[in-house]
Amino acid sequence: MESLDSPDPLESPEVPDDAPAVPAPLGVPRTPTGHAAVDAHVERLADADHLTTDGHLEVYEDVHRGLRDALTALDAQPAPPGPAPRPGPSGHPSPSTHGHRS
Repeated sequence: MESLDSPDPLESPEVPDDAPAVPAPLGVPRTPTGHAAVDAHVERLADADHLTTDGHLEVYEDVHRGLRDALTALDAQPAPPGPAPRPGPSGHPSPSTHGHRS
């Protein structure tokens, strides 16, 4: 007969309620965007998987700063040229109707 004081080997050890949780990956997929600078910052989020929650803020702020800078750089690039106007029935470009009500 087993003693009531002996721990069951199948039970996990008791953890105090106020003990910090062990860092564990969240398993959130990170899908590549096709833009190398953005993808590098998104991948940096994986660093938070191995930190306690008090270390997440530094990673999130770093990623946010990097993404903001990458997106600002994209906005600073000249836009590609738009499509050429299509000729109307008279051979001249058709007037734009954007912004006009019918």
